Amino acid sequence: MKLSLRARAQPEVNLTSLIDVVLLLLIFFMVSTSFVKQSQIEIRLPETDSAVLVEEVPESIDLMITETGSVFVNGRELINNRPETIRNALRKISGGDSSLPLTISADANAKHQFVVTSMDVAGRLGFTKINIATVNDPVDE
Repeated sequence: MKLSLRARAQPEVNLTSLIDVVLLLLIFFMVSTSFVKQSQIEIRLPETDSAVLVEEVPESIDLMITETGSVFVNGRELINNRPETIRNALRKISGGDSSLPLTISADANAKHQFVVTSMDVAGRLGFTKINIATVNDPVDE
């Protein structure tokens, strides 16, 4: 028995249909893509020459004491009512200018000690124009 070897046939890959499909997809995406240019507005922002921040010194300083002893300086609550905290806040707000008028207002049920402490701190800082705000009772009128 004699066996003969046959030559193997090389497989062929027909790329014609693949190229056709790729070209059709390319044409489809080119046609379906919209090339719209978005309208743009050019904005020129102002520039500054210096980065120095100028803090504005208020015309007067308001110190308010609540019933619980919380202290507010120009509407900002202090973290506690210790004299050092009040002194630092008044120094920062006034910018060292002790000629500004200082108005102290307190709740009717606030302890007198809180008001006296605030006045003492202001006096030690050199404030001479200290006003105490009062409210007229409507019953007395």
